[in-house]
Amino acid sequence: MERHITAPINKETAKELRAGDYVYLTGTIYTARDAAHKRMYEALEKGETLPLEMKDNVIYYMGPSPAREGRPIGSAGPTTASRMDKYAPALLDLGLTGMIGKGKRSDAVREAIVRNGAVYFAAVGGAGALLAGSIKASEVIAYDDLGTEAIRRLEVENFPVIVVIDSEGNNLYETAVREYCKL
Repeated sequence: MERHITAPINKETAKELRAGDYVYLTGTIYTARDAAHKRMYEALEKGETLPLEMKDNVIYYMGPSPAREGRPIGSAGPTTASRMDKYAPALLDLGLTGMIGKGKRSDAVREAIVRNGAVYFAAVGGAGALLAGSIKASEVIAYDDLGTEAIRRLEVENFPVIVVIDSEGNNLYETAVREYCKL
């Protein structure tokens, strides 16, 4: 099924999505990779406030290349999501509704997705220049010292993703293999 939705994404919308759905996101999403996740996790351990509200938000695991003249961002392809698996359950428990990356997720992340009614999307790896075309604005909001791994607020329009793990725990990487094996 093809869906057009607005980010941030509330739990009701997340629960309507199914593994395999093609989704076009419009609105505000955030970027964070390994170093930013580590810093946020350490802040939580110290009881500090995070630099962005997790509730209903979407984090894109991405570190962009430098922007060319007149563009808000450079190439913006997804990072391997499993590198954030250590930190993701804590952020999901704070209300994070969506994550965008590439590749498989751990059982702990899948359980946290189900527990919190969230969703994991995949963006197409290797298509960073194409994906950047859907990004209309980019602003560093935290951890500027991390360079490309700083947290950014992105304004996106029809940003293409696929639901990989839905709020019920259905995993496209598993169901697609089973369907293929039937052929």
